[in-house]
Amino acid sequence: MAARWLMAATLGMALAGCNPLPRPDYVDVKQPASYRTEPDGVRVDNADYKLDNQGYRVNRDGERLGMIDVPAKTEGESSNAVAGYYISTTGAVAPGRVASTSDVTSMPTPGNLPLPSQMPQQAPITPSPGNLPPPPGYR
Repeated sequence: MAARWLMAATLGMALAGCNPLPRPDYVDVKQPASYRTEPDGVRVDNADYKLDNQGYRVNRDGERLGMIDVPAKTEGESSNAVAGYYISTTGAVAPGRVASTSDVTSMPTPGNLPLPSQMPQQAPITPSPGNLPPPPGYR
């Protein structure tokens, strides 16, 4: 009985001294900043684009790159993914219409598909491992 108790105590102390979980890399390895500051104070991102005060990429003239005028780009489109749903922030039902399958061009039907005699002739397929006969003696 005393031997079992002594063995359990020894095993418990041995396990208590072990650290079972490894230390994660993010504790020791610090990621570099996504931009660097040059000696003249200009911030440059990792792709060598200069950044303005708000962090947008700018060209040599100081104009922002990649800015999109969304209202001008979507002008004239009447499709709306939330059309007909109540929008609580505006207090109204969303305008427009939801795109439907009728907006898609018609799929081919058997009546407008070409006949096999109207199809272009295909070049013969050269033998490949998939269509070679098996070697002799192979089952």
